[in-house]
Amino acid sequence: MSVAGTKKPVRARSGRKQAAILDAGRELFLQHGVDRVTMDTVAARAGVSKATVYSHFGDKRRLFLAILHDASESLAASAGLTLERYLADDAAIETLAELEAALTAAASDIGTTMVGSADYAAVFALVARHRQEEPESDADVSMAKPEEAFAERITHFTSRGLLDADDAALAVDHFIALTVLRAYNHHPTPSVADLGRVREIIADGVHVFIRAYGAR
Repeated sequence: MSVAGTKKPVRARSGRKQAAILDAGRELFLQHGVDRVTMDTVAARAGVSKATVYSHFGDKRRLFLAILHDASESLAASAGLTLERYLADDAAIETLAELEAALTAAASDIGTTMVGSADYAAVFALVARHRQEEPESDADVSMAKPEEAFAERITHFTSRGLLDADDAALAVDHFIALTVLRAYNHHPTPSVADLGRVREIIADGVHVFIRAYGAR
């Protein structure tokens, strides 16, 4: 067998092991707290050797940060697909009413399918628990990529004459505060939230956003 023919299976196995370690670490850290979990325990849960855990992540803090990075990348990918589905350049959006409907659909999708998912809620619960253990820690799931992608959409619809948003990043902050953050302020545990009520709050928030930022 050629060397080239062996590379893909080895990489695939390595990827599966890394994913298993990330899953095991996330579950154990959430159940017991980062401080109380050993790399031996993570290795046992993942079904790999301790040496494999260390070769992939180096130490427990790096594993924890890798879990947050993995969640951030997953969130960014999901948000990107949602924005492309509802707010693409070629979307049939010609009026403020159509833009409001598209923004409502996108925010509802993100607010229920993503933020309301058990996996997403588990990662944020993990961050909250870690901050109780280490109040000075700034480790968190990054929202930078989804926010940048949404800001680009705000800029696009401003250039189309539908929005009046000189500062797209600020407009994104306002949008998130009025929709997803407001919805889960009323439902602090996303996995058991009333999704119908979440959608109502998001729709109301989008309406307020359009009233504030819609071009007149």
